[in-house]
Amino acid sequence: QLSIEVERGDIYGFLGQNGAGKSTTIRMILGLVRPTRGTVRLLGQDMRRHALRGLCRVGAIIESPAFYDHFTGWQNLRLFAAMSGGASHKRIEETLSIVGLSTRAHEPVRVYSHGMRQRLGIAQSLLPAPEFIILDEPTDGLDPQGIREVRLLIRRLRDELDLTVLLSSHQLYEVEQICNRVAIIDHGRLVYQGTIEKLLTANKTIKLTVDRLEEAYTLLSADPALAVSRNGAESLYVQMSDEQIPRVNALLVERGFRVSELSPQRETLEQVFLRLTDKTSTGQPAAISS
Repeated sequence: QLSIEVERGDIYGFLGQNGAGKSTTIRMILGLVRPTRGTVRLLGQDMRRHALRGLCRVGAIIESPAFYDHFTGWQNLRLFAAMSGGASHKRIEETLSIVGLSTRAHEPVRVYSHGMRQRLGIAQSLLPAPEFIILDEPTDGLDPQGIREVRLLIRRLRDELDLTVLLSSHQLYEVEQICNRVAIIDHGRLVYQGTIEKLLTANKTIKLTVDRLEEAYTLLSADPALAVSRNGAESLYVQMSDEQIPRVNALLVERGFRVSELSPQRETLEQVFLRLTDKTSTGQPAAISS
């Protein structure tokens, strides 16, 4: 069973390893797959009973967007708009402007770069003037410049157009940069849901630089309240609470160790993600404590 909640105004990162269930969940949100049990509510609408009421206010890119290469970007948008209720010429121009393709709108898509195609896909999802947009791997295969352009665009969608965004991505550095809340799932189960700030500060890691490293490692590893790992030949990383820091320092000094550094370290989203999904894959609990 999986229960997630995207709040209005979120840029919500939806994370998981390949096969974790992200794509299936997104397809259930959009009514492309029916859940075997439970309820999907999209913008307050029960997707079993009133799917169209919710979907008419949603835009989405699922996997890589596909276009007719011999048509221009503008012609592709006009064609897709005609298939889904229509959009005025003015609205097509507006969406092309939002994604930064106005000057290339009348060129055939076959000459577009991969990044331009991704932005054209986002323009397509914006045609119905949605309140909520779902982007599935929008930076997949992009070079650093293309990734930056999509990152800035996603921020604009939220900040200037008041859109709520669900972003599924393996680019964890980008998710850390732009999302305010995330969900991490593993094998269809929710591992974490909440703010990125809480996720990255839940477990305090201290970098400890000390002489006689092996002896210090053996000493501290014997304490069940501490999680100790090596970092090269000079430092240890120790997970502990604020209250334990002076106790650990005093213990080392009493045993004659020379402590030259004891500083807090902030984990990256990638480090936390790998730690949590590795624990669930080995059957160990992956709790986040505050």
